[in-house]
Amino acid sequence: MPTRRYLQLDVFSARAGAGNALGVIVDSDGLDSQGMQAIAAWLNLSETIFFLPADEGASYHIRIFTPKGELPFAGHPSVGAAWAAVELGLATPDDEGRLVQQCAAGLLPVHVQGGRWFRQIRVRSPKAERREMAPVELPEGLAALARPGQSPALWNNGPDWWLLEAGSEAALRRYKPELTAIGALPGRGKLAVFAPADRPDVGYQYAVRAFAPGVGVNEDPVTGSANALVAAHLLLEGRLKPGEQYLASQGRELGRNGEVRVQVDADAQIWIGGEVQQVISGQIEW
Repeated sequence: MPTRRYLQLDVFSARAGAGNALGVIVDSDGLDSQGMQAIAAWLNLSETIFFLPADEGASYHIRIFTPKGELPFAGHPSVGAAWAAVELGLATPDDEGRLVQQCAAGLLPVHVQGGRWFRQIRVRSPKAERREMAPVELPEGLAALARPGQSPALWNNGPDWWLLEAGSEAALRRYKPELTAIGALPGRGKLAVFAPADRPDVGYQYAVRAFAPGVGVNEDPVTGSANALVAAHLLLEGRLKPGEQYLASQGRELGRNGEVRVQVDADAQIWIGGEVQQVISGQIEW
């Protein structure tokens, strides 16, 4: 049985245990899609990544799996992958801290700042698109949670996410997810709900919760792709402008304290970033 290097990282976290766990299979030689999916299902983390040889123009190459399927892009696996690639010497940033990630969504620019003990990673999200979909009927709890006049909209930046703005941060944090109804939504049953912070002194500007029962994750602790889509929604509404940034809080309902730095560059491209902590280093026999 092959022995493969394995890391488990905590992403979007200033300390171990506060963010979103990520499985990292460093040596993926000989694994086909079925084998990768089996490992991801057995680990049962929200996502597991597999490093593969990179094509020309890419610094490194990953595939991303949930317990139930492969994703073209996901935020916390991408941020974690860049951290691991640098930490393990699989890729070296240029003089300006730039890398290029290869994944199923294409080639994505990455920026690395800092060193071993404080390394900030930023990844540019794939282009966000709002999908034209017929209105969906919300279950009672979500309907009551929604900001007046708001209805969910389906967005995509690789994965599909329904977005819904809540009436208040407090209501969002109290919400008991209606997982059966969410799992039945078109787009593989994934919903992100967000709200502006109720107070200006809490250190973050938006609170986010993300539910993905359709792909085997009832509530994701911290979700980069969904946070990038929230920013795209705010940009479309004129509530966020090129050159601006904000901090999003996610995961407190699960005992975490994830922090996602969301930035819009001068070209209206959306970047997501944060810190990464290594928690486990070892090997897996598979």
